[in-house]
Amino acid sequence: MQIDVRHASHPEAVRNFDTETLRRHFLVETIFAGGEIRLTYSHYDRMVIGGATPLGPGLTLTAPTAIGQETFLAERELGALNIGGAGRIIVDGTSYDLAKYDCLYVGRGAKDISFESADAANPAKFYLVSTPAHQTHPTVLLTREKARHLTPGEAATANKRSIYQFIHPEVCQSCQLTLGFTMIEPGSVWNTMPAHTHDRRMEAYLYFDLEADQRVFHFMGEPQQTRHMLVANEQAVISPPWSIHSGAGTKNYSFIWAMAGDNKSFTDMDHIAIADLR
Repeated sequence: MQIDVRHASHPEAVRNFDTETLRRHFLVETIFAGGEIRLTYSHYDRMVIGGATPLGPGLTLTAPTAIGQETFLAERELGALNIGGAGRIIVDGTSYDLAKYDCLYVGRGAKDISFESADAANPAKFYLVSTPAHQTHPTVLLTREKARHLTPGEAATANKRSIYQFIHPEVCQSCQLTLGFTMIEPGSVWNTMPAHTHDRRMEAYLYFDLEADQRVFHFMGEPQQTRHMLVANEQAVISPPWSIHSGAGTKNYSFIWAMAGDNKSFTDMDHIAIADLR
């Protein structure tokens, strides 16, 4: 298992970042590596994101030094969403089968967590998001059919999309973690536009279902000091609370969003008019 630690950056400092510095601080280029668990620890709300890609033997989630505990979930909760082949997650001896687009919420205090693929030739790709937790909620398997489904946007503004809310107060209880994914419809390219911030929560994005030769222009930064990064398939972006987080693809795509912070209110956001962006 590998873990990278990313420290927080002040918005005034980010104004001076060149492309390479911006990517080094906010882009996670490798989430999934065959036969490995790869994690990135962000000091924004101490969120951990990463990927588990089991091939032969199962992969076990242990606690690296950055976690500071004997077990990974001693003081944390976990969301795992599968975007690969069929697989299973074993939590303290109980096995949960996850097809593509299924999600598992694992509550604080679970000790033994491992990941397996049903077929090593078509491995599961478990996207992992973990946040600190102050109490224990039940472990729950969430299929896409159980998710809360929203269909905002319009073809005329190129942002028609489907939102699936998995770890959300109306679907599954958690301490502070919220998680789901969005599918941009064919013919649309924009997500989260008009843009907004939510200073009470940070967010992370994993872009996926994107061909190798396509990219997403991820926009970030203060509303009047915007910056962008070119993001490829299965790469993730750490989005600070003070930053907008919006994207436009060279074609349609999907992304997993996850948030942590002072509340779990999906609609608690500060909207920014398109004309006010710079």
